[in-house]
Amino acid sequence: MASRVNTSFTLIPNQKYRRRNHRSNRFSNILDPDSQPLSTLGNFKALPLEIFQIILRCLSVKDISVLSMVSKTVSQHIISYISTSSGSKRLLLQDFHNLELPDRRQNSTILEHYRSLGLLFKRCTLLLPTKERLKYIHKILAEVSCFKFNGCVTPLQCLGLPCYGMFLQTLTAGWDELECHRVYNFLCELTNLSRNMQTVVCSKPGIATKLELWIRLFCRNVFLDPWTRRSDSAFWLTCILKPWPMVNQARLLYIIFGPVAPQDGQVVWQKMIEGPADEPSLKGLADAIKLLYDTGTKEWTADDVISLVDELSVVPREWLLENNAHLLILSGNSVCFTFMASKAMNGRAIELARLIVFLALVCEKELYCMDWAVKMMQKVCKVFSTPVERNNFLQSVANAFAYVIMEMLQSVLSGEYAYHDEDNRSFLNLFHLVHAQANFHKEVLCLTMNTLST
Repeated sequence: MASRVNTSFTLIPNQKYRRRNHRSNRFSNILDPDSQPLSTLGNFKALPLEIFQIILRCLSVKDISVLSMVSKTVSQHIISYISTSSGSKRLLLQDFHNLELPDRRQNSTILEHYRSLGLLFKRCTLLLPTKERLKYIHKILAEVSCFKFNGCVTPLQCLGLPCYGMFLQTLTAGWDELECHRVYNFLCELTNLSRNMQTVVCSKPGIATKLELWIRLFCRNVFLDPWTRRSDSAFWLTCILKPWPMVNQARLLYIIFGPVAPQDGQVVWQKMIEGPADEPSLKGLADAIKLLYDTGTKEWTADDVISLVDELSVVPREWLLENNAHLLILSGNSVCFTFMASKAMNGRAIELARLIVFLALVCEKELYCMDWAVKMMQKVCKVFSTPVERNNFLQSVANAFAYVIMEMLQSVLSGEYAYHDEDNRSFLNLFHLVHAQANFHKEVLCLTMNTLST
C-alpha cells in the first residue's frame, strides 16, 4: 500500500492541481471588483462613459428608469448623467407656461413626463436613506424656479407646482407614513411653509393676500390634488392641519379650499358673510370635511371634525346660516346628522330648529329633495330622550319658520337692501322660503299619513 502511494500518485495529481489552480486565479481576476470596476455594466462595460450617456439620450425616461434597475453601477452612472448639464436640460422640462395646444394636451404631456421622472428618481435612489434621497432630489430640482414656493411670477397660469406634485406623488407612492412625514417636514423646512402659515393665521384675513395664494397653490398642487386614493389625501391634509390649534385649522382650511376670485385667485373672505354662496364656493370645503370624516384616520375623531365645522362657520366672522346649512348638506348625511345631533345633545334646540329652516330653504333653492330635510329632522328627533323634548323641538321648528319669514319680510319692507341693489334678491329669497315651508310641511304630512296608514 505504501509503495503504491509513493510511485503511482505523486506526480500526476500535482500537475492537475497546478492546472486547476491556474484556471481559478484567472476567473477570480475577472470577477475582482478592483480589477474590473465596470463589470456590473454588462454589455456596456466596454463603452466609455461618454458613449453610455449618448445612449441614455436616445432612451425615453421610462426606459431609463427600467435600465436603472439593472445594477447599482448602472444606477450610479444614470445618476451621474442626470447631474450633467445636458441630462438636466433634457429631463427637467420647464415649458410650464405654454398654453398653445388645445384641449389641455400640453398639460397632460408634461404631467406625464414628470410622473415618469418621479419613477426614475424613485428607482435610482432606491438604496439611499430617505434623508439622503430627499437631499439629492432637491439638489437636482432646485434648478427649476417654478418648483419653488413663491418661485413663479404667474402662478395661476403655471404648471410648475402640479408637475412637482405629480413627481412627488410618484416618488413617495408606497412609502410608509413615517417616511412621508419626513418628506413633509423636509419640504416645510425647505420652503418655510410652517412660518408662512403662522403669518397668515395670525394676521387679519386678506392682509397677506399673496402669501395666502401661495399657501393654497402649494398645498393643493403639491400635497393634496395629485393623489387618487382618498386615504393618501387625508394623510397629507392631516399633516398640514394637525400641528395647529382648532381655530387655526379652520383658517387654513378656508385658505386652501375656500372660494377665490376668478381673476386673481385671491381668497374671498366675505363670501360667506355678505350673501348666500353658490355650490362651487362651498364644495371644496365640504369635500375636505367629508375626507377627514369618512376616511377614518386615527388622528381625527367625529368630535374633532364637528368642532372643525363649528369653528369654520365663524371664519372670518359668523356665516349666514343659509351658507352653514348648505355646507352641511354638501358634506354628506353622516357629517350633517352628527353636527345636528351634537346640538341636540348639548341643549341647543333653538339653534337646531333655525338650522332646519335653512336646510329646507337650501333644498328649495338648489332643487334638492325636500323629503331629505324632513327625514333628517325625524332622525334628529330620536336623539332627544323624552317625548316632551321631542315635542318642544318640533314646536321650535314651526316657530322658527314663522320667525325667519317675518325677519325677511321686515327686511324687505324696511328697504334695508335698497342701497345695495339687493331688494330683488330679498324678495326672491322670501319667495323661496315661503315655498320651502309649504313643501317641507307637505312632506311632513305625507310622512305622518303614511305612518298612520301602516
